[in-house]
Amino acid sequence: MNTHSYTRRDFLKAAGLTAAALTMPGCTSAFQSLGGKRQRPNIILIMADDMGYSDIGCYGGEIHTPNLDRLAAGGLRFTQFYNTARCCPTRASLMTGLYQHQAGVGHMMNDRGYDGYRGDLNNRCVTIAEVLKQAGYSTYMSGKWHVTRHRGPDGPKHNWPRQRGFDRFFGTIHGAGSFYDPCSLTRDNTQIPPDSDDFYYTDAISDNAVKFIRGHNSDKPFFMYVAYTAPHWPMHALPRDIAKYKGRYARGWDALRAQRHKRMIEMGIVQSKWKITERDSAVSPWEQAENKQWHQRRMEVYAAMVDCLDQGIGRIVSELKAGNAGSFENTLIFFLADNGGCAEEYGSRGLIKPDPSKEIPLKPMDKNALQPDMQPKVTRDGRPVRTGKGVMPGPADTYIAYGRPWANASNTPFRLYKHWVHEGGIATPLIAHWPSHVKAPGELRHQPGHLIDIMATCIDVAGAKYPSRYKGHKITPMEGKSLLPAFDNRTIERQALYWEHEGNRAVRKGKWKLVSKHPGRWELYDLEADRTELNNLAQKYPQKVEQLKAMYGSWAERCAVKPWPIKNVSKDDK
Repeated sequence: MNTHSYTRRDFLKAAGLTAAALTMPGCTSAFQSLGGKRQRPNIILIMADDMGYSDIGCYGGEIHTPNLDRLAAGGLRFTQFYNTARCCPTRASLMTGLYQHQAGVGHMMNDRGYDGYRGDLNNRCVTIAEVLKQAGYSTYMSGKWHVTRHRGPDGPKHNWPRQRGFDRFFGTIHGAGSFYDPCSLTRDNTQIPPDSDDFYYTDAISDNAVKFIRGHNSDKPFFMYVAYTAPHWPMHALPRDIAKYKGRYARGWDALRAQRHKRMIEMGIVQSKWKITERDSAVSPWEQAENKQWHQRRMEVYAAMVDCLDQGIGRIVSELKAGNAGSFENTLIFFLADNGGCAEEYGSRGLIKPDPSKEIPLKPMDKNALQPDMQPKVTRDGRPVRTGKGVMPGPADTYIAYGRPWANASNTPFRLYKHWVHEGGIATPLIAHWPSHVKAPGELRHQPGHLIDIMATCIDVAGAKYPSRYKGHKITPMEGKSLLPAFDNRTIERQALYWEHEGNRAVRKGKWKLVSKHPGRWELYDLEADRTELNNLAQKYPQKVEQLKAMYGSWAERCAVKPWPIKNVSKDDK
């Protein structure tokens, strides 16, 4: 199959573009000459939260994402790009160009007493914002931070965005919360309540990103990090967006997986020889599922959340196009996700709580009060926030997840989910759009890449320098490689890529991947032949297992990785 001609035709139709609209000028260096001046590009890094590999249209999904599809049609899609399988470790790795343990966020936002597990960015790393700011960039952030354990309004702020290189910040310090009343909502260094009765966090992230671009009255280029919380639980979406998907998922998760897999093969995202994984053994066939209307609603809301995110990206792109001449053409936009689809059934099990028949009247929250809770107890207007099987998600008085069956579909065709380092947990879309530099718009790139590469790429295109020391501290050398060679379809030279999260371990070298689901044994896969990890070759190639196992052990020791489970210790106990 000529996948390039297919995807080009597919995107022309899906994105409503003409052939002329995709004719982009090429260039021979990372610095594009515009108007006779050498100009460094603006850089916008956009991240979705808990979104699966196959959810968006340009990666085989049915969710309406025309703006992302246009970016893919005018840019490149990486098919083998990886995250770290979990939200805060991913953000630490993405921002620093290091493996998460090296940056101090080897697990979550708590201090376990070891350098790799402080739950706080350390002073031996630098953020992309800090590096690019020293190179003359303005720096902005809108969205979820989640790389410090200090999130209170009166606590330490040394690892808040403004203190880690960003000129302006709007978003949340915490990792999750209501979309109508987010925990730790912050502007710059001050925590704030929602500013309107119709506040919706996804729209607020998009709108503040637009304001940062509109207010950038400077000859300097800018770096902007847009970190959405959609579609992380709770399943909260606006009625107008939910309505678009009413009845769309009536055929259930089995049919959805099959439909997506077929489209992914046609697009060239996956190969037909990679067999789709079987339905998760913990998930019933759709025909046997109980409460189908509830299950459908959960996926309808999830799709609406992704749809709204895409609408916001459209507004960001429109603002770029309305700005100074050449700003859109010379802006590098990345889009990716922080981990695979999430199988957590947060709030979706058990009886509905609080019991509707025993409700106690609650006082509305004061409009000026800060929201301290990830899961609010009450809405601003005084309604109890409900959880439990059967609660129809969407409104502010609900707080549930979309659950394991739909996460299995989100991660089509791969195994497992967020938390684990099989492909379903770590594979992410990566769209790279840069009109003045991408010579072959619409093409796929199959070179393996990792979050650690984003820092290296930003430094490369910005002409910046990664420091050996910063604010008096020795800085850990950067781990990643620039993705620019892949833009021209050249090889990214590297030894291997590594993962660890909650004892789940992996190393990939070339086509070989050694992986273990904690506390299980090592498994070996040939990803060229079997990227869905169905044919374990560990017994057939024991020498390859030992080689990769030794490489993993050396990496783990070098990067401060500890065996799982980790016992919390004090400094005196180490």
